Amino acid sequence: MKHVIGVDLGTSAVKLLLVNQQGEVTQEVSKSYPLFQEKVGYSEQNPNDWVEQTTAGITELLEGFDGNPEDIEGLSFSGQMHGLVLLDENNEVLRNAILWNDTRTTAECEEIYERVGKERLVNITKNIALEGFTLPKILWVKNHEPEVFRKAHAFVLPKDYVRLKLTGKLHMEYSDAAGTLLLNVSEKMWSKEICEILDINPEICPPLVGSHEEVGTITNRVAEVTGLSFSTRVFAGGADNACGAIGAGILADGKTMVSTGTSGVVLSYEASGDKDIGGKAHYFNHAAPEAFYTMGVTLAAGYSLSWFKDTFAKDISFNELLADVDTVPVGANGLLFTPYIVGERTPHVDANVRGSFIGMDGSHEMTHFVRAVIEGITFSLNESVEIFRENGKTIDTIVSIGGGAKSESWLQMQADIFNAKMVKMQSEQGPGMGAAMLAAYGCNWFNSLKDCADVFLKEGEVYEPIPENVEKYKELFAVYQEVYRKTNQLNQQLMLFRY
Repeated sequence: MKHVIGVDLGTSAVKLLLVNQQGEVTQEVSKSYPLFQEKVGYSEQNPNDWVEQTTAGITELLEGFDGNPEDIEGLSFSGQMHGLVLLDENNEVLRNAILWNDTRTTAECEEIYERVGKERLVNITKNIALEGFTLPKILWVKNHEPEVFRKAHAFVLPKDYVRLKLTGKLHMEYSDAAGTLLLNVSEKMWSKEICEILDINPEICPPLVGSHEEVGTITNRVAEVTGLSFSTRVFAGGADNACGAIGAGILADGKTMVSTGTSGVVLSYEASGDKDIGGKAHYFNHAAPEAFYTMGVTLAAGYSLSWFKDTFAKDISFNELLADVDTVPVGANGLLFTPYIVGERTPHVDANVRGSFIGMDGSHEMTHFVRAVIEGITFSLNESVEIFRENGKTIDTIVSIGGGAKSESWLQMQADIFNAKMVKMQSEQGPGMGAAMLAAYGCNWFNSLKDCADVFLKEGEVYEPIPENVEKYKELFAVYQEVYRKTNQLNQQLMLFRY
């Protein structure tokens, strides 16, 4: 039977899935690599660690594969977004990659606004300037390491570098390019205007391709090292959120996904790139052909619950922590939590805002706090849902993936707070499955990604909103929204006392 490989290049590890023509994962391998945080706010990795561990992972998959190497027909990628990899004239790395979660570039974001203008930036790129995006990192190297920058012949994002080393071909695809702040998202072209304003040579921007497009085959050397056939076809792949959306079946207008990992994401399919949401949420090219998606981000979604458990309930499991949450009524007996414990992204681009519990009294017990934390995380995600609705989106069904899909209580809470049907997948494989689906579609196993999804993906339980809970949560959500407005100045003052 034919197979494809989905490679998911994450921040802590690369995960590889071997998937057959029925969408069954027949093998799974994970290989970790180090993160370097030399200073506060810095976050870097050695791109060659990604290549080494990806190659080792493919080798391990092949060692356990009982078919012929030629039966593995294609390979594609999902990758961590925004990270900057600078290449010299020989396509070798010039310095460690600066990652998506690196926050050293505040001054460069201000420089972009001063020189390009916020309104013009949003018109071209559909996004505002954030420290995590690629363009501020390019400017930081240009400003602080000019001798490195002078040697730069190209820049790529993390998965593109791995793909380059597997195929010898240099490309970037649209879904990752959209997160650089250098792409004209609607026109799907690099913005020469932004490059010229910021004195960046547009020649460093690599050729653009579609996520499902074939970009080469495995080199003979990689074939020898891994055991793959040198005829294995390699497809461009996509950004992690775009591939996560494909792996959850978000492939038609109106389809929406909520992902609760360390951070939280609300992502909704868009059929065109001409919607104007004024930078209130992210607007990127999808990894599905000729499509786009809007996306809101909660910085500390699952992390808020992990932080709470590690701080106040270290000795119990997550299952025990959540066991009695249904014994507490909607609203946690008047206790409200805001999950701004590492700042916030959507709708408040505010690095200094901090979380809070509001309404505590002597009657509150551990279960009240747990319910308040989960409700607060979900309220934060609902901010993005409401932005999409305010911009004309009908959202009545949402696919839930990640930690929030592992608890029936939390799934019901999401249904009630979002006022939408929540769908849980039968088997959830995340962005790696999206990458595998891009390879399967690229290999012509299916006429479309949607046809692929019909075979590869199966929906599981559905949770319907409970009308009386919906009404209570609408009232409580309005109170939640007031907390930021009434505490952000206090948080600014409290920053003076941090050490």
